[in-house]
Amino acid sequence: MTEAYIYDAIRTPRGKGRKDGSLHEVTSVRLSALTLNALKERNNLEGHAVEDVIWGNVTQVMEQGGCLARSAVLASDLDESIPGLAINRFCASGMEAVNLAANQVKGGAGQAYIAGGVEMMGRVAMGSDGAAIAVDPSLAMETYFVPQGISADIIATEYGFTREQADALAVESQRRAKAAWDDNRFAKSVIPVRDQNGILILDRDEYMRPGTDMQSLGALNASFQMMGEQMPGFDKVAMMKYPHLERINHIHHAGNSSGIVDGAAAVLIGNKEFGEQYGLKPRARIKATAKIGTDPTIMLTGPVPVTQKILADNGMVISDLDLFEVNEAFASVVMRFQQAFDVDPAVVNPNGGSIAMGHPLGATGAMIIGTLLDELERQDKEMGLATLCIASGMGAATMIERV
Repeated sequence: MTEAYIYDAIRTPRGKGRKDGSLHEVTSVRLSALTLNALKERNNLEGHAVEDVIWGNVTQVMEQGGCLARSAVLASDLDESIPGLAINRFCASGMEAVNLAANQVKGGAGQAYIAGGVEMMGRVAMGSDGAAIAVDPSLAMETYFVPQGISADIIATEYGFTREQADALAVESQRRAKAAWDDNRFAKSVIPVRDQNGILILDRDEYMRPGTDMQSLGALNASFQMMGEQMPGFDKVAMMKYPHLERINHIHHAGNSSGIVDGAAAVLIGNKEFGEQYGLKPRARIKATAKIGTDPTIMLTGPVPVTQKILADNGMVISDLDLFEVNEAFASVVMRFQQAFDVDPAVVNPNGGSIAMGHPLGATGAMIIGTLLDELERQDKEMGLATLCIASGMGAATMIERV
C-alpha cells in the first residue's frame, strides 16, 4: 500500500469564542480560505495540486452550513478544479478529515489532499444545529443521554478523580501552554490572521490564562451540578445507567474544561511522488488511524479503547510511543487516559492543551496532529499518537512516525 506523508501542518491562533474575541469578525469560510491560502503559498501548490479538500466542522448550520469545504476552496486561491468535502464526527472532525485523506492516499485515490477543519464558536453557537440524540426523546431515553459535562463528571466519579486533581491538571496545562508560547514552539505552525487591509487581527492564542492557580480555580462553582441535581435531573439518568454509583461527584467547571474558541487548521498529505513533484520533504508518515464507538452516556472515554485498538491493530504496546496529544475536552478525560495506560504525564500534552488554549471543535483534531508533529521534531522523538473523545460515545486516533 502507498505511504501517506505529512508535508505541512498549520493552524490559526485560537480566538476567544465570543463577541469581543479577536476573530469574531471573521467568518468560517474566510478563516478556512486564509488557512488554505497559507498552505498553498508555503508549499508552492499550483493548479489541481490536490485531489480534494476534506474539511471538518461540527455545527453545520448558517454560515457553517452547506458544503463548507467547497465554499472555502472557492473563497481561497486554490484552483476551482479542486472539490471539497465537509464532514462531521463531532470533536474529531478535523482528525477524521486527516485520517480520511491519509487512507485515500494509501489506497491510491489521488496523490495528495488538504485536510483539516474550522469552528467559529463565537459566531455559530455550539448545539444550534440540534442533535437527534439530545432532542429526540425516544433516542435520548434509550441511550440514557446526558450532556457532556455530566459525562465528564461521571468519569471522575467512576474512576476516582478529585476536584483537586482536575484543577492541578488545569493549572499545569496553563503553565505548559505559556512555556510553549514563550519558547516559540508554535512558530513553525501558527499563521497570523489579518483583515482585508493586511492589518493584523491575531497572532497568538488569546484564551490562555497563565495566571491561573489552585486558589483561583478553587473559587469556581461546579458548572454541571445544577443541571445534574435539579430539573431535568441528569444525575438520576446517569445513575439509572450506572446504579452502582451513589451520587455523581461534580468536579468540572470553566477552569478545568476546554475553552470555547474560534480557529482553523490544515494538514497537507501526499504520497512520495507528490513530494518529489513539488520539491517537498515529508515530515512524518501517517502510520495508522482508528475510530471506535463507546458507551454514549459516559461518552468521553473513547481515547482509551481507540488507543487499545490502534495498538492491537499494529502489533504495538503503549511504550512504543514517545509522545501523546490527548484532547483536553475535560480534565477527567486526560486523567483517565493516563490512568489506563500508566503513562508519564510529562509526555502527554507537553505544550498544554484545550483547557489552556481552547477547543475549536471541528479544527482541534487537525490542530493536535500538527502540535504532535512539531513536538516530535523538537524533542527528536520518532512516534506519537493524537486522540480525542467524541460526543455520543466515540473515539478517534492518529499515529504518526517521523521520517
